[in-house]
Amino acid sequence: MTKTARTPRQPAKVVQLRKSTTLEMVRLACPDATQATLISESFGLPVLDSDGIRDLHERLIVETAASLSDGLGERAMQIHLQRIVGAYVGSAHGAGQFYSRAVTEARDATAKAANDARDVDLDGPVGFDSTAQRKREFAADMAIQSHALRMAAEGTVAAYEQVVGEAWKPFERPIENPGQTVDRKAAELQMAAFG
Repeated sequence: MTKTARTPRQPAKVVQLRKSTTLEMVRLACPDATQATLISESFGLPVLDSDGIRDLHERLIVETAASLSDGLGERAMQIHLQRIVGAYVGSAHGAGQFYSRAVTEARDATAKAANDARDVDLDGPVGFDSTAQRKREFAADMAIQSHALRMAAEGTVAAYEQVVGEAWKPFERPIENPGQTVDRKAAELQMAAFG
C-alpha cells in the first residue's frame, strides 16, 4: 500500500475586527434625560439642558465641517468627522462604564449599611456622611457627567449624518496577527512537516 503525499491544508485567513464602541452601547451605559433629571432632583444637583447640549454639539460639528469644506475633499471630511465622532462616543461610553461601577459600589455600600450587625458601616461622627452616602453622591455626580457626555455624543452623531449623508458607524480596524505568536506559527509549520 502506498501513501499518497498530503499537502498540508492552509488555514483560512480569518480577519478579526476590534469591537468598536457604538452609540447604542453609550445609550445602554449612560442615563437618559428622564433618569438624569430624577437623579439631579433627588441629590440636589443641577438639572442639565439635555437638548441644549445635544443641539450645541450638533451645530459645532456642522459648523466645523462647513469651515473645512473648502480645504477637505468629501472622503477626507468623512474620515475627519469619523474620528471626531468616535472620540465623543468613546468618551461617553467610558464615562457610562465608570458610572455603572459607581452605582454598583453605592448599592453594595447601601446594602451593607442596612445590616445593623456591621459596625464597619455605621455612620461617621456627627456632621460627616456615611461611606454609603458618599458613594451614592459620587454615583449621582457620575450619572450627570455621563449623561452630559451621552448628549454630546448624540449631537455629534446627528451632525455626522447631516454632513456626510449616511449614518455614523464606528471604524473597525482589523486586528493584526490575531493570537498568532511566533511559537504557534512554528508549531504549525513543524506539525505540517509530519504530513
